[in-house]
Amino acid sequence: MTGPITRRRDIESLKTAARWPGADRNTTVILAIRLAAARADAEGYRYFSELADARPGEALPLALAGFFQARLGDDVDAALAKLDQAAATDLGPPQYFRGLALAGLPPDRRRAEQAVADLEFVLAVRDQFPAMLLRAAHHGLAAAHATLGHDDLAAEAMRKSGLGTAPAGTQLMFGGFWATAADGFRFTSPRICRPEPGIQVAQGYDFSDLAFITTSGGVVAIDAGTTEDRVRAALGDLDLPAGGAISHLILTHAHWDHIGGAGALRGPGTRVIAQAGFPAGLERGQGDRPRLRYFTGAAGDVPPDVLPDRLISEPTPLTAGDTDLVLYPAPGGETSDALMVHLPASGVLFAGDVLMPYLGQPFAAEGSPDGLLEALAFIGRLRPRLLLQGHATLTELFTAEAVPGLQAALTQLRAEVLDSTRGGRTLADILAAASLPAVLREHPAAVVPYLVTRDHFTERLYHQHTGYWQPDGTGLEPATAAEHAAALDLLAGGKEEQFAAAAATLIGQGDHALALEIIQPGLLRHPASSTLAALRRTALHRLMEAYQQFDPFKFLIYAELAGAELGPVQ
Repeated sequence: MTGPITRRRDIESLKTAARWPGADRNTTVILAIRLAAARADAEGYRYFSELADARPGEALPLALAGFFQARLGDDVDAALAKLDQAAATDLGPPQYFRGLALAGLPPDRRRAEQAVADLEFVLAVRDQFPAMLLRAAHHGLAAAHATLGHDDLAAEAMRKSGLGTAPAGTQLMFGGFWATAADGFRFTSPRICRPEPGIQVAQGYDFSDLAFITTSGGVVAIDAGTTEDRVRAALGDLDLPAGGAISHLILTHAHWDHIGGAGALRGPGTRVIAQAGFPAGLERGQGDRPRLRYFTGAAGDVPPDVLPDRLISEPTPLTAGDTDLVLYPAPGGETSDALMVHLPASGVLFAGDVLMPYLGQPFAAEGSPDGLLEALAFIGRLRPRLLLQGHATLTELFTAEAVPGLQAALTQLRAEVLDSTRGGRTLADILAAASLPAVLREHPAAVVPYLVTRDHFTERLYHQHTGYWQPDGTGLEPATAAEHAAALDLLAGGKEEQFAAAAATLIGQGDHALALEIIQPGLLRHPASSTLAALRRTALHRLMEAYQQFDPFKFLIYAELAGAELGPVQ
């Protein structure tokens, strides 16, 4: 083979969208870090060189052309000249990418000093950068300080990157997800965000976020995390009124990661409020949580014990002290028992997980594409100024500005998927079409949210409209893993070397998921093979790299399979 067998549909679509006039800067930056994580430096250099030529005077394409040229080691002086020109034109991303490029070059004191200056600038204004970019800044600082002989500073920067236990040569620095056996998975590092006066959001203390509204009549809490210990850890870092009791606990839905720590918030006078479908959602969710340690960490499988005082079945005003709220029940894309909380005076909407792009837990029989579209339509009519959601990544990407374009694009995708399903196309063929509706040209902020959602929306919709036999014969004759392994072993002549050679080739050309499909049956037939075990770890780490920005479920499953641990960015 001269290239990968499988297509990188997300990168292809990002490359198309980044060329559109008026493309969102976030689309361009995310394309760059996806290419870097995929080790596609030559491809990145070609693409951004062409984009820089097409857009003379724009700093970001020029900076990215220099960044990838430096990573290639191809005419480093010319690469750094591009980066210097971009940095002189604009502040922000050019310094970030120049710092990373300089830190990745062979040791040179002058370059390392500039890398330190650039990356310390980035960290000084970290609030202006997406959280997923900060791990690489610490990682680059560690390399630059090591070049300068600042061993203590290098060790401290590496500790702050959370990459201390990552394998050498990793590209896991381009995301904010982290996971350990003790703590489980988190979307971001623990931090308290204050998006509006009187509103605090605890992110990264648990699988979900915890929100708090301070009123003259007490504190309104929105959602309760997974365990009481994690909720108490967040409470210790919040700036809540002394002795401020939780007057209301509003649960956005019945998923375990939003209700398990309710005991730490519920006091004698706390009123617990949920949607009318909450009891059914709670019952339906029993046993849905996969038995994966990276979901809860050492907390284990904590059974929820939540009994709401009030159930909401229609739009309902609520006054807490001097603050007026409106509660809106909704179906949403993840569960049918969603409850949104609106603050009309400030235009803030707490959306919970109604816009969850994974359309429910991928391993559970839940999730509604139609519910997601209905929620988008409702939010579009409400026109909130600020969306705060149940997980940090959603709040960063699924903004109020993105809602109209996301609704339009997913509506078109729904029609395309249903037409293809009725026409007998397989799921793999429908996914391969990589639909990128033209309406997104008019809504640049919706491009990345759409791409994060596209495959999950397609898969959920397809499975809800098909049976257990597929047009290509999938499902007709299910085979066990052992049977499949035996058949492949026959093809390999009973030799583990054949499995290893095929897997190594696939990894080398970027087909990491296909490599894993060769390695797993190979290990079933040859369980003592250290070569296959090492290849398995490599494939799993590469898959973690591929999903480190936008797919927490795949990331944490591959992390657990690899036994990998990635710490938080400090």
